[in-house]
Amino acid sequence: MIIRSLKLIDYRSYSERIFEFDEKLNILVGKNAQGKTNVIEAIFYAVIGKSFKTAKEKEIIKWGKHRAYICGEFSKKYRDVKIEIFFDENKKKSIKIDDIGIKKIGELLGATNAVFFSPDELKLVKESPEERRRFMNMDISQTNKRYFYLVNRYEKVLANRNKLLKSTKDIEVVKETVEIWDRALSDLAEKIAVERKKFIEELSPYAKLAHQFISGGKEDLEIKYCSSFENDYACNMFKTLQKNIEKDFKLGYTTVGVHRDDLDIYLNGVEVKNYGSQGQQRTVALSMKLAELEIIKNRVGEYPILLLDDVFSELDNERRKKLLKFTSKTQTIITCTDFNENIDAKVIEIVKE
Repeated sequence: MIIRSLKLIDYRSYSERIFEFDEKLNILVGKNAQGKTNVIEAIFYAVIGKSFKTAKEKEIIKWGKHRAYICGEFSKKYRDVKIEIFFDENKKKSIKIDDIGIKKIGELLGATNAVFFSPDELKLVKESPEERRRFMNMDISQTNKRYFYLVNRYEKVLANRNKLLKSTKDIEVVKETVEIWDRALSDLAEKIAVERKKFIEELSPYAKLAHQFISGGKEDLEIKYCSSFENDYACNMFKTLQKNIEKDFKLGYTTVGVHRDDLDIYLNGVEVKNYGSQGQQRTVALSMKLAELEIIKNRVGEYPILLLDDVFSELDNERRKKLLKFTSKTQTIITCTDFNENIDAKVIEIVKE
């Protein structure tokens, strides 16, 4: 799939501009703070329904304006798709797919697909487990709406259980009703864990190949899903929740479940998070993102759009060339401050208005 054009009105730094893209390699070139990342963000927004930069929708709207607009024209293997997003400082955003309004973000997922990477994605490897869970949730949800709704339901049940834990100083009151939440939470957790494990088992070999290609084959990358319960997830989680009720009651939150699960990432058998260099961590994060291309291709039948924000600044010349070769299979949009590669690409100059 590809994005053919993108129209922005009063979106961040843009008053009004239309971008047209080549079906292969597109380079957005400009000095820092000119609005290159804003273009990438807008494409991502049209695909996912939210920003990778902020959770505050009002920040999307250009300073001094009251509304903003995104329109992306996409082409898939068998049909074209138009996605419009309307922002209003006094209302929640609204979304249309082919001129028909949708009520939930879940309806947008899968209409188009994209993979995003920037140097900030280093946190995928280096920082808290929350980042790795976010990675799994976002990627699986793009091709599995059932999973998206499972995660949403789990988060609501978890919030209700945590609310119950904090609702009284009498633990006996909590024990009277907590079993209902424990059973619901455990059943949902098992379904989520199954999908995550399946995803990582599919992702790991692709990430390994991508890492070997970019790094020159010197290191062996391995990724495993680190689950709270290896077997009979629902049953064991329910028993643990019941066993830990006094601990959870004192802390005021639920201490076990898929919201605590993580990924184990190794290079040559050594944990990357704690012992890998920053260069190794960066290459691993990029390899995991490139592996997403193959996962989505396997699941929907065509490659997603690849969005790379300022990735060249973090790679030497040899790895730049390897990255460009690796990504030639899909439409790629890259932002950078300069581009001197001897390769066919559509170059779009970005200058702040």
